[in-house]
Amino acid sequence: MAPYRHFADKEALLAAVAEYGFRELAARLTVANAAAADPRAGLGALGVAYVLFAREQPSLFKLMFGPMIEQKSGHPDLDEAGGACFDALRHAAAKFFDGDSDAGDVALACWSLVHGLSALIVDGRLAEYDPGPAEAVAMRLTRLLSDSLAALGDKKSDGAGPNSQQHPARRARSAKINSIAD
Repeated sequence: MAPYRHFADKEALLAAVAEYGFRELAARLTVANAAAADPRAGLGALGVAYVLFAREQPSLFKLMFGPMIEQKSGHPDLDEAGGACFDALRHAAAKFFDGDSDAGDVALACWSLVHGLSALIVDGRLAEYDPGPAEAVAMRLTRLLSDSLAALGDKKSDGAGPNSQQHPARRARSAKINSIAD
């Protein structure tokens, strides 16, 4: 009964625990992105940090995103903490695309990928496929996504926009692909 001296009900207690989880995840994402050498590495590092958090804290991860808290919007601190996680992804995407208007969609695509992968790992759904260690899988998939996004950015900017200037390797890869296509 002691928790009910501090929380109105069970949902309020669960919301406080989930809020803690979101704050912990946001801190890990921020540290991972800050330590990255470049924007592409930042997206990869965020993906790995997200997946590792889910793997290390599966019950907390399920509480944060699952249906146990029915009225999530009724807990403003929980909403704020969840928003901080998405803001870390949005910030990394904005750095990757250097202010491109699609950065919000890029952040959502990244979140969808790492969240889906995390849920599959936590639920044991990848065991039969043996994709390897969670960190390696997260790195491979975020690299695949960032390569795809970079190619789209290069195509969108037609090789002259901020993506090609910011990422010479992508510009060289695009030039090589274009010369093969010709």
